[in-house]
Amino acid sequence: MNPVTQHPTADGQVELEIGGMTCASCANRIEKKLNKLDGVTATVNYATEKARVNYVGEVSTGDLVATVEQAGYTAKVPTPAAASTGTEDAGPTGEPDPTASLRQRLLVSLVLSVPVIAMAMVPALQFPNWQWLSLTLAAPVVVWGAWPFHKAAFTNLRHGTSTMDTLISMGTLAALGWSLYALFWGTAGMAGMTHPFELTISRSDGAGNIYLEAAAGVTTFILAGRFFEARSKRRAGAALRALLELGAKEVSVLRDGVEQRIPTDQLAVGDEFVVRPGEKIATDGVVTEGSSAVDASMLTGESVPVEVGPDDLVVGATVNVGGRIVVRASRIGSDTQLAQMAKLVEDAQTGKAQAQRLADKISGVFVPIVIALAVATLGFWIGTGGGIAAAFTAAVAVLIIACPCALGLATPTALMVGTGRGAQLGILIKGPEVLESTRRVDTVVLDKTGTVTTGKMTLLDVVTADGEDTGQVLRLAGALEDSSEHPIAQAIAKGARDKVGSLPAVEQFANVEGLGVQGMVDDHAVVVGRARLLADWAQHLTAELENAMSAAESDGKTAVVVGWDGRARAVLVVADAVKATSAEAITQLRELGLTPIMLTGDNAAAARAIADQVGIDEVIAEVLPADKVDVVKRLQDQGKVVAMVGDGVNDAAALAQADLGLAMGTGTDVAIEASDLTLVRGDLRAAADAIRLARKTLGTIKGNLFWAFAYNVAALPLAAAGLLNPMLAGAAMAFSSVFVVSNSLRLRRFRSLTG
Repeated sequence: MNPVTQHPTADGQVELEIGGMTCASCANRIEKKLNKLDGVTATVNYATEKARVNYVGEVSTGDLVATVEQAGYTAKVPTPAAASTGTEDAGPTGEPDPTASLRQRLLVSLVLSVPVIAMAMVPALQFPNWQWLSLTLAAPVVVWGAWPFHKAAFTNLRHGTSTMDTLISMGTLAALGWSLYALFWGTAGMAGMTHPFELTISRSDGAGNIYLEAAAGVTTFILAGRFFEARSKRRAGAALRALLELGAKEVSVLRDGVEQRIPTDQLAVGDEFVVRPGEKIATDGVVTEGSSAVDASMLTGESVPVEVGPDDLVVGATVNVGGRIVVRASRIGSDTQLAQMAKLVEDAQTGKAQAQRLADKISGVFVPIVIALAVATLGFWIGTGGGIAAAFTAAVAVLIIACPCALGLATPTALMVGTGRGAQLGILIKGPEVLESTRRVDTVVLDKTGTVTTGKMTLLDVVTADGEDTGQVLRLAGALEDSSEHPIAQAIAKGARDKVGSLPAVEQFANVEGLGVQGMVDDHAVVVGRARLLADWAQHLTAELENAMSAAESDGKTAVVVGWDGRARAVLVVADAVKATSAEAITQLRELGLTPIMLTGDNAAAARAIADQVGIDEVIAEVLPADKVDVVKRLQDQGKVVAMVGDGVNDAAALAQADLGLAMGTGTDVAIEASDLTLVRGDLRAAADAIRLARKTLGTIKGNLFWAFAYNVAALPLAAAGLLNPMLAGAAMAFSSVFVVSNSLRLRRFRSLTG
């Protein structure tokens, strides 16, 4: 079925690519038209040139497209191929650079305008009949160079509306028209005519003045502004395109045991494919054969490669830096982690913050007010005897200076750059509303397991009886536990292997249900487990070992006793270890003015021990998963603005309830879906980075809006008072837009404190 003629029968969302927009007023107009349809809520973003439409009930995408076209613009539903790859305009193999025609128009206009402006500014260059050369050079600029503005203005006029293009078209055509009048019917066409370039208005009847330099100069300056805006918008979206480009293009798939090289988009779930050292992993999957190290730094920011082996999960676009592995595809196309990250980034860029909605409303009423002000200025100057030339010049300057390009670009460009930079750092901002939340947050609630801690059992300590060697204890206990699949046993085996290297073989291994394990290691009869199991073998703990076990258990840790050859030899302390970076993360959160609170279902003693290690003062322990939401609500009822950081399914509701939800990307899909910010890395320091970035992005938006609005407010009276030459007004207007975009691009320099 053609996507344009789909007829959705249930509530849902569709995205449209909008063409023909030239300013924020255009976006505002399309948005209004779409929102007039029954059951439709639309958001149109000028920077991304996309409309996100939520509909209720029977709504045809054909109706949506027709509505946009009736407003004088184009619309289409992105094709599945473009949507899945995201590269339709990302490189030489995609569509032509959309700035190419604008660049050509700008360069031709620049070449023709420079001599026109030079002759008007430097009286020494005004040779006899110079004004006719100016007309010859300026006319193509105003007619052909400014054609996009005239075309858009005419389209808007047919639909009974006005935009910034209306101001530009009226201003440049008025300047050209007046110059033609002065040249053919006034005295300006006489040989030897000269006039000085002035920043202020001199009073005359206007018949001897031409404004060709203003018409050509304004057109060129505005074309330059539009070109830099378009180029900057593409640069601002570069992070998203780079994210999408991370994926592998081809893959060696195994078919009947034979490798075949196929495009990645032909992979199916369940296919097994080979990844050699140095190659990118084609899609998300599970390792079925081989072991290696995977560099996920491009995707997660983690600099240390992760060891993987059979049954380990791997993510598409990461790089295999070790041995050959075979992977079974579990997610493909738009379901992969990479595609979901890109979708989150794009959704955030398509949304609108409250500040942007205010800017849209301002730009929607701004243009008619400016036209009225220009007419009033013309009437005032003529009525007070200022002269037609002075009146005309002031009115044209008002039209030109008022174009609210900067106002429309203030939010989208900052949001695009901020979210793109976040994606590069492994921070996914789901929507612009999140930015407002980060400014107000004063309390951060941290789930313990998997957030502050690793979420995996780890060997933390070895307490030996007098005369026992720690290395020998680890060799024997680790070898025995290595044969068990219990999480605690695996933690001991891994800890032993990390400290003493390879482990000896085990004979006569036996698992004693609920108590521990036993077997022969290096001719020793080894027992590892609860104290009761050792007591069955007449191996009783010394007072020192008893105290060690009691201390560990009082802190909420697990104590495992080791004995062999008739004696208890050591106590192994196992627990969910604190992440190495958690304490530093808590310090960074405090520096942002946030009060950290730890929330956990563990017992109070265990929770308090973890909190003390990382510097958290307030602990809420023994909380059932269903009660986490109530804890967040209670804090909110106390007047606190709460951020919640979690990673599990049982955190999802609390993440959604919190004013700001941050999900660890190492956690579950449910938690990630319920959050406002996703931290791709499992590093809690990323939470502080995320809040810093969001606040900095919001600050950039506010700075942009202030300067854009203050610029228009300050410049309009000067133009109406006749203190601005129209050409300078055009240059200043273009500069304001470039300033806003450049200010937004500073966010690309944002650096993570994680180093």
